[in-house]
Amino acid sequence: MKIIEALLLVIGLIILSAIIMAFPTMWLWNYLMPYLFGLTEITLYHAMAINFLSGILFRSNINIKKN
Repeated sequence: MKIIEALLLVIGLIILSAIIMAFPTMWLWNYLMPYLFGLTEITLYHAMAINFLSGILFRSNINIKKN
């Protein structure tokens, strides 16, 4: 039973952190993009998707080993 509770806690924390990181993206997008480029406003789910996509696109895969 403790394993299930720990798993649910981890999943909840991951979802909560994704939501917290998506708010600045959503606020900045909704503040800047409609005025600069005439784009529509986005929702929280769109902001989470943008964060996920940018994490995939801009992740560095370079490993530098120092001796």
